[in-house]
Amino acid sequence: MRRGILLGVVMLAVLLFQVSVVCANKSEVTIEGPTQAAKGSEVTLRITATHNANSASHYTEWLKVTANKKEVARWDYTKENRPEGAVFTKEIKIKVLEDTEIIAEASCNNHGSKGPAKHNIKVK
Repeated sequence: MRRGILLGVVMLAVLLFQVSVVCANKSEVTIEGPTQAAKGSEVTLRITATHNANSASHYTEWLKVTANKKEVARWDYTKENRPEGAVFTKEIKIKVLEDTEIIAEASCNNHGSKGPAKHNIKVK
């Protein structure tokens, strides 16, 4: 009887682990902003991070934004200081002096990142 209960508990734990892996995802981002701007102008970018969880054990751990390979914004999160939600948006303003490549990336504390998102702004 005890072996049967133990076997049942082990099978349940394996099943729950597999379900959690299937439901888990990596953090990902999208970037909204202009594709053209006048030289010297300030543009607003909306960076949206998407993840399927926002709990103390599973959350977006960081979000960073670079412009032409220089970090222009970064947010770091902890289990005590998590993002506003599983999906959240940050707005930043940058001054565009030349053609600019924006790269944004977020990472889940358990599963990592889906990879960077890119957005190009051409100076006219």
